[in-house]
Amino acid sequence: MSQFHAINVADYYDTETFSKIKAFADTKPTPFVVIDTNIIAKQYNDMVESFPYADVFYAVKANPAKEILSLLRDKGANFDIASIYELNMVMELGVTPDRISYGNTIKKRQDVREFYQRGVRMFASDSEPDLRMIAEEAPGSRVYVRILTEGTETADWPLSRKFGCQNEMAYELLVLARDLGLQPYGISFHVGSQQRDIGAWDAAIGKVSVLFQRLKEDHGIELQMVNMGGGFPANYIDKTNTLGMYAEQITYFLKEDFGDNFPRIILEPGRSLISNAGILVSEVVLISRKSHTALERWVFTDVGKFSGLIETMDEAIKFPIYTEAKGPLERCVIAGPTCDSADIMYEQYAYGLPGDLAIGDRMYWLTTGAYTTTYSAVCFNGFPPLQAYYL
Repeated sequence: MSQFHAINVADYYDTETFSKIKAFADTKPTPFVVIDTNIIAKQYNDMVESFPYADVFYAVKANPAKEILSLLRDKGANFDIASIYELNMVMELGVTPDRISYGNTIKKRQDVREFYQRGVRMFASDSEPDLRMIAEEAPGSRVYVRILTEGTETADWPLSRKFGCQNEMAYELLVLARDLGLQPYGISFHVGSQQRDIGAWDAAIGKVSVLFQRLKEDHGIELQMVNMGGGFPANYIDKTNTLGMYAEQITYFLKEDFGDNFPRIILEPGRSLISNAGILVSEVVLISRKSHTALERWVFTDVGKFSGLIETMDEAIKFPIYTEAKGPLERCVIAGPTCDSADIMYEQYAYGLPGDLAIGDRMYWLTTGAYTTTYSAVCFNGFPPLQAYYL
């Protein structure tokens, strides 16, 4: 009995879908990612059905391809934007400013001015200098303050302390927003990407409800919105609960703290909409051992941390890898092709690949539709950015 995870493609894709993607992929030189937009459409529909009371703001950073943005635009999605460049991408496709939120708490003055001039009226913040700058460059706009939340131990890709502020500061900022002529609109949080503990939302929603109540009682400020960010799961090696289970529990948490008439709810999914739609295809470049007695093989492939797989950093995201080799699984170190010693995807994690895997074989990295093309380096070691195809 193998100690390793044997990858069964049927756990991730139905036979027809995988056959279609693989037939297309087998005609293209590696490395590249193939994304089936039909899967994205289904994932979006599932999100809307699971959270019928919420407004979906797609996190454009996950994958800003025109094919994806156009699909979600036509399905009625809104967009969470992190930069002037993302703003240009969505507005060039005809997305109106009322469907856009400037969700980055770190932004240049000229960018806030440009967003405002182009009609955007909803901005995130988590600090006084940023809030004062918004008041000057985007007067009268709706602002929501991002709070710090726990969950770093249970999320595969934690968001650390870079974004958000403590509750007491959020309270003060929302009062200041009113005094500066802005509209204190709501509170946002993010429990961490690929969050496995649904209870992380319970704790965060509880914090938010206390702030809602205090601001109303102390200052007559009635907030209208809770932005719960993303964090919903994709299907990697380690399984998670279904989206339906997340929705059922989160809805219960909302009703527990806000009653049946809870405020406007915004979701900012990225990974959960896009990841399962993509398969990254690479080729085995070299298989070697570091000594004559070494038990593990080193498998070097033509894609790595600098060409789309940065989320393997600290071996955080464990992508399922399928190959057509059928031999017994043996422990491998899996590394990329560049001249950087950090370009190792899996070394500590006991990753098993078939013992008869050979140089020239293809590796199919499943659920890689999100954060692969956007994290791909432009020209490290001369390698071009990761090619992407959309079916």
